[in-house]
Amino acid sequence: MTLYCAQGGPEREISPGELKQLLFGALAKIGHRTRVLAVPPDYTRVQSRAGELTHYAWEYYRESLRTVLPALGTHRPMSAEQISAMFGEMPHEIFRAHNWRTDTELIGVVPSGYIHQQSEEKLDYDWPAKVNCLVTKGGFDLVLSIGQVVPHEVIGMANFNKNILVGTGGPESINRSHYLGAVYGMERIMGRADNPVRNVLNYAAEHFLRDVPIVYVLTVIGRNTAGEFVVRGVFIGDDSECFYTAASLSLQVNFEFVPQPMHKAVVYLDPHEFHSTWLGNKAIYRTRMALADDAELIILAPGIREFGEDPRIDSLIRKYGYRGTPATLEMVAKNVDLRGDLSAAAHLIHGSSEGRFQITLCPGHLTNKEVEGVDFRFGDFAKMAKIYDPAKLQHGWNQVGGEEIFFVANPGMGLWASRERFELA
Repeated sequence: MTLYCAQGGPEREISPGELKQLLFGALAKIGHRTRVLAVPPDYTRVQSRAGELTHYAWEYYRESLRTVLPALGTHRPMSAEQISAMFGEMPHEIFRAHNWRTDTELIGVVPSGYIHQQSEEKLDYDWPAKVNCLVTKGGFDLVLSIGQVVPHEVIGMANFNKNILVGTGGPESINRSHYLGAVYGMERIMGRADNPVRNVLNYAAEHFLRDVPIVYVLTVIGRNTAGEFVVRGVFIGDDSECFYTAASLSLQVNFEFVPQPMHKAVVYLDPHEFHSTWLGNKAIYRTRMALADDAELIILAPGIREFGEDPRIDSLIRKYGYRGTPATLEMVAKNVDLRGDLSAAAHLIHGSSEGRFQITLCPGHLTNKEVEGVDFRFGDFAKMAKIYDPAKLQHGWNQVGGEEIFFVANPGMGLWASRERFELA
């Protein structure tokens, strides 16, 4: 097991040129390869620098980089415009779209007894480990799993083997891992590298992926004093040391403790990145532990036009809404359609305030009736954006009309909490 590169620090700024040099140095240490598969994230992780790293890998290997398989999970396939914007001038014919419902094969099963133990005896199902067939049967002599380590609502800290086992996973593996995290408790997981969901994925990787030549290329991204996103660290290796080293830095860079709970928070969702609440509810996930009881969370979402990333999940969200853990567990028990799509059920739990604070969604393309139908309050985007202008607000604390608000410009890049609530979780 090898750590090929471990460069970074909370104040470090790794330039594009240095990032390329570090990757090339690591690839040289790996040795000659003739059939390479790159597995980066999709456009929803555009800030990860995975696009540049994938492009650099293509420059290094050229025709030996045979395929790029974005780890879509349940997300929509990338458009040609998104591929060009994220990956630059690369041949589009080497990109493949992962279909989580049809493109996977079973590589092993994590037994129900292990899930039962990890869920604190709340769940009794097994966990079928499924991955895209290209990963195991594509004949590749190197799989480059590329992405960002950052606090995450389902897995605690994003990336590492999640990129393969969930990002290229199948319905049961995605559904059951998400539901395990939701039942265990999102606030007990976020920002923690070790947790039940990660333990299940580690079990699957150790037992079922050991013969797949995977090397992880992980970044840590933070803001500099000018408010720009910069690379704080890059870690390249073929085992867990790579991930845990990156996770340690991410906690220093991406996790912000606020001195007092927020009574009003405003979160902006970039319309190029966020088109659904399935993705946009990061505004809720990443700020919930910083919000005071009875606080208001205002989500400025000019690009939001739907709830789910596919029609089936969208219809489930519209049908059942974000009504909290007890109500969702009851709905799962009583309804076959929701029980058959546990990632949707998990999302309904994640997206609820559990009645503790108020969520006002200000979408660009959803109606008042649609928003209130899923148990959010509706806010008129144009009016709210005039009061809380995202172009004028600074990331962090601001004074607006005599009230103090906390502004988050991109919820996907961090995690905010008060120490009291984080320690209570």
